[in-house]
Amino acid sequence: MLARLRIPVVAAPMFLVSGPELVLAAHRAGIVGAFPAPNARELTDFDSWCRTIRDGVAADAAAGAAGSGTWAVNLFAHRTYRRLDAEVDILRRYRPDLVITSLGAPNRVVDTVHGYGGEVFADVATLAQAKRALAAGVDGLVLVCAGGGGHTGTFSPLAFVPAVRDFHDGPLLVAGGIGDGGGVAAVEALGADGAYIGTRFIAATESLAGDGYRDMLLAAEMADVVTSRAVTGVTANWLRPSLERAGYDIDGVGPADFSGDLQGAKPWKSLWSAGHGVGSVRSVTTAQAIVDELAADRAASLRRLADRAATGANTYDSAVRSTVQCDQQCSAIQVGAGEG
Repeated sequence: MLARLRIPVVAAPMFLVSGPELVLAAHRAGIVGAFPAPNARELTDFDSWCRTIRDGVAADAAAGAAGSGTWAVNLFAHRTYRRLDAEVDILRRYRPDLVITSLGAPNRVVDTVHGYGGEVFADVATLAQAKRALAAGVDGLVLVCAGGGGHTGTFSPLAFVPAVRDFHDGPLLVAGGIGDGGGVAAVEALGADGAYIGTRFIAATESLAGDGYRDMLLAAEMADVVTSRAVTGVTANWLRPSLERAGYDIDGVGPADFSGDLQGAKPWKSLWSAGHGVGSVRSVTTAQAIVDELAADRAASLRRLADRAATGANTYDSAVRSTVQCDQQCSAIQVGAGEG
């Protein structure tokens, strides 16, 4: 799947932001597009969204159009989420290439997806979660690191990636604060296979975000992102102005609850999240333009790394030659002094 991509990036599934239009735009730009199942308010909507995306990807392939040919669905696996089994039944018909589980164990998903030939990745924020997900049979992991928009992790990717690589040599994506192509290249250098990018795509013209959300995003910088469990009961990153406007006690914590009508009755519908990469969002533009910029930035970053590696090797060789010459001269002096 990753080998078919223009750059190794997944446009992260974002609650109330990612829909069929953004998923198809991401596919056409050469990356993976994903949406969270709860974004489709009713199961009939979920069925329709899956059909629209599957048929759109198939039509592009039949026409010989460029694209990744890949799409993904994110399933909430939290014990309080009541639609999971029904959503899995629907996915059996539409067969997305990738299913990503989050907020719970992937056990109820793996067999069905593997049965039709798809792959399952699991969002994990700790080493224990990663090991449990692999034991459940997932194909890959998404390491949710510090700085991610929405539900986030606390570990630095600099430590998390190598720690997971000690026991997992399969597909590995990194999420958390990645807003440009340099970040994609950086996680590749760490040993990951690609990056999960969300905040950057909130401002895409194809997203479901409203103008107010986009305006707040464009005005924000990293200091405007606040980490709190107050909204969902799970650690998440939010735009501080949206929390203050809603009168939230940022330090208040309630139990995690993903039951019921997430779009209509839950408090976070009018609250807006973003990750530490919010400063990379400078305009409202198309997903294609965002991917073009990510690809150019990544290529430039990889060239810089290659140039530095070559320069470093040459500098090392020069230093070795100088050391050898110095040793030879010193030896000659010592011999001469001895003979004198």
